[in-house]
Amino acid sequence: MIRSELIQKIADENPHLYQRDVERIVNTIFEEVVDAVASGNRVELRGFGAFSVKKRDARTGRNPRTGESVHVEEKHVPFFKTGKLLRDRLNGNES
Repeated sequence: MIRSELIQKIADENPHLYQRDVERIVNTIFEEVVDAVASGNRVELRGFGAFSVKKRDARTGRNPRTGESVHVEEKHVPFFKTGKLLRDRLNGNES
C-alpha cells in the first residue's frame, strides 16, 4: 500500500471527513515520525512496531569490482522492529 492508497482508504471509511483533511492528517503523522527519528528519538506505535536509529561503526569495506579495500564512514540507519500484535497476525496467531 502506498501513501495515496492509505489516504483513500481512510477517506472512504470516514465519509464525514474531507479527503484533503485526511491527507493533511496522514502527512502530519508521517512528518512527525520522520522528524522524531531524524532527531535520534524512538517512535513506538503500540501493536504495530517501533522506529529507531542504529549506529553503524566505521569499517573497512571492499570494492566488489576491484577487490580494493575502502574506508566506510560511520553512519546512522533507520531500524523498524515489529510489535507483538503485528508479528502475531503475520504468523496467523490472531487474538
